[in-house]
Amino acid sequence: MTNSQVMDVMHSGILVAVKLAGPMLILSMGVGVLIAILQAATQIHEQTLSFVPKLILIAVILLVFGGTMLEVLQDYAYELFALILSK
Repeated sequence: MTNSQVMDVMHSGILVAVKLAGPMLILSMGVGVLIAILQAATQIHEQTLSFVPKLILIAVILLVFGGTMLEVLQDYAYELFALILSK
């Protein structure tokens, strides 16, 4: 493999990781900020109050977008196997 091929594989791998983890991380951070504001306003500092909504949100995201995420990961795996078998 040449250096450019390795860089292309690494670049597409990073893009796949961002596509898979990005929506969950961004939305869970948003929920975390909203809950932190709520906790600061009400002075309720319970740890499970911030954990449970994030967990529910991530479960909903996986249920809704899980098929699409799997397709992205499968396409990347097929691309890697095609690159390996072409040698």
